[in-house]
Amino acid sequence: MHPAQLWKALPDGRVSCRLCAHFCRIADGDRGLCGVRVNKGGALYTLAYERVAAAHLDPVEKKPLYHFQPGSLAFSIGTMGCNLSCAFCQNYSLSQPPRQGRPVTGERTTPAALVEAAKASGASSIAYTYSEPTVFFELMRDTAVLAHEAGLKNIMVSNGFQSPKCLEALDGLIDAANIDLKAMNPDFYERVCGAKLRPVLQNLAHMRKLGWWLEVTTLLIPGGNDADGELKELAAFLVKELGVDTPWHISRFHPDFNMRDAPTTPLSRLERAWEIGREAGLRYVYVGNVLSEAHSGTICPSCGTVVLARSGMGLREARLTRGHCASCGAAIAGVGLP
Repeated sequence: MHPAQLWKALPDGRVSCRLCAHFCRIADGDRGLCGVRVNKGGALYTLAYERVAAAHLDPVEKKPLYHFQPGSLAFSIGTMGCNLSCAFCQNYSLSQPPRQGRPVTGERTTPAALVEAAKASGASSIAYTYSEPTVFFELMRDTAVLAHEAGLKNIMVSNGFQSPKCLEALDGLIDAANIDLKAMNPDFYERVCGAKLRPVLQNLAHMRKLGWWLEVTTLLIPGGNDADGELKELAAFLVKELGVDTPWHISRFHPDFNMRDAPTTPLSRLERAWEIGREAGLRYVYVGNVLSEAHSGTICPSCGTVVLARSGMGLREARLTRGHCASCGAAIAGVGLP
């Protein structure tokens, strides 16, 4: 166990966790909803600090981040645990066992060792991903400090359900984030994800103010969150609160975890969501988790040239000159563009 941060002792022996928007009050001997923070004798500890359960070298496009150092590699790490309980979770074997009281397992490591491994791999960044990085906050923060000292960028791939204090503690450390905006329906968040919508919307706006490069992903579930009206509301939020240059990734749902009987998202619904995003004014809208490369390339909003062509999970060709379209010279939004 490792001492946790962002909590407060309560007079009755419980602790008030201030890490995410659940604000769990945890009795002595119990864990929070995430399953990886435990009250021992009136003090809060994390079970995930030294237990990395997944580590891989990925194209940054896999996060997905399409406008942040395109074509680079991200050393990606994750622990067990999550503060949400999405019925459609694609990584449930990693995220959900601690919530069920099962052991938190993984390879023992340290922030220094992770940074050394990232440097040796040739990565340009470290991505905190796979499960939910909020629940391994202490490991992420300590690693992020060392990563910056080593010249590496920090990426967070998250559900966006942090507390305000958590985001402030990461100010100046996170360079880019991809946030899952799972729906624009509060009932969907509570019933299907075990969370609330409002904190996610507030946190997206907060991240923008902190200056992080921000991209948003929505997994489109047939009959769940794919109605035209809801998608129009979501796209309008992105335009108004985050700006027209915010990339929106619309991802295809495949049956998994507790939604194995739900149908795979029809391509027609993905294409309709793409149209809705473009009609709302978003300049960069993408369709992912499909075999087709349609709607995967970055299009110059000025002349329509495909300036970043992608194949599979990686960058195939860049038609840019110092971040500007090679055809018409218009600037393309992003960080570290060719």
